[in-house]
Amino acid sequence: MPSTTPSKTPAPTSTAAKPATKPAAKAAKTAKAVTATAAAVVVKPAAKVTRKPVGLSLHLGLNAVSPQHYGGWTGDLAACEFDANDMAALAAARGMKPTVLLTKAATRAKVLAALRKASGTLKAGDYFLLSFSGHGGQVDDVTGEEDDKLDETWCLFDSQLIDDELYLELSRFAAGVRVLVLSDSCHSGTVTRAAPPGVGAVGPRPRMMPPAVARRTYQAHQAFYDKLQKDIAQSAGKAAVADPDAALASLGTASVRLTEIVSRFNAAVVLISGCQDNQTSMDGEQNGAFTEQLLRVWREGRFAGNHRQFHARIRAGLPATQSPNLFVLGNAGVMLAQTPFTV
Repeated sequence: MPSTTPSKTPAPTSTAAKPATKPAAKAAKTAKAVTATAAAVVVKPAAKVTRKPVGLSLHLGLNAVSPQHYGGWTGDLAACEFDANDMAALAAARGMKPTVLLTKAATRAKVLAALRKASGTLKAGDYFLLSFSGHGGQVDDVTGEEDDKLDETWCLFDSQLIDDELYLELSRFAAGVRVLVLSDSCHSGTVTRAAPPGVGAVGPRPRMMPPAVARRTYQAHQAFYDKLQKDIAQSAGKAAVADPDAALASLGTASVRLTEIVSRFNAAVVLISGCQDNQTSMDGEQNGAFTEQLLRVWREGRFAGNHRQFHARIRAGLPATQSPNLFVLGNAGVMLAQTPFTV
């Protein structure tokens, strides 16, 4: 009988996972570390970008006006275009983008369009410079709110820009915009009614429209100027203000209408005029007397004082018959303490 050999049972196969290899363990450890690091990282907000102030300027220089509007009078002057170009060069050197309108280009439509473009463009912190060199004039105040019953004007080429219009346009600038207005002209009632002794055809010419011309011009275009004033009065509102702006009071023009306009000023406005109300701004061969002294004090940017000091030094360099005036509109305290033409 054959012998039987018991069969061997195969060894059982283990189903337990084998320990991880070294590279796999290292990768797992690295992933864990990356996750922990990412969780610990604090995401910082993006840095705020500071907007650089923008500077714009508008320069008006009129050596003549249209005889068609001014009753045959051309109002010839010599240095107003030089003034405008020199002020534009100053503005450009200070980082502003200047616009220059000379004589025939300085029309009502172009001047108002340039002012409105600037007021619609500039924002808080920005800067606007406006300079005017030319004749000042007057029209009757049909609203009866001026003490002398006359509205002062700038003589643009094809018509006059009434002072109320200028203030209304300046009131359109946004809060925080700084505005400097320089006016090398004369247009007060006392000036246009009587020129200083010695002023005549020989020598320097006063930058004023003769009273007879002012009267003829107003009479020829009375409907136009009367409507302008009434429209401005309607826009500004007629409610009286208990505390009239001191700046307007110093000008002798603290009418209800102008006070209402100024009460809504958001921009800071500094205005320097070529002379007092009872004086004359004189023309010259290369510059007006006021602009010439201004440029001399500025010394191509070497002047380092503030607006009050700037005005005082300009005034000190002019004769007693021409004393520039300084006044402010809006909250201009900070601006007054700055160096002029600072964008």
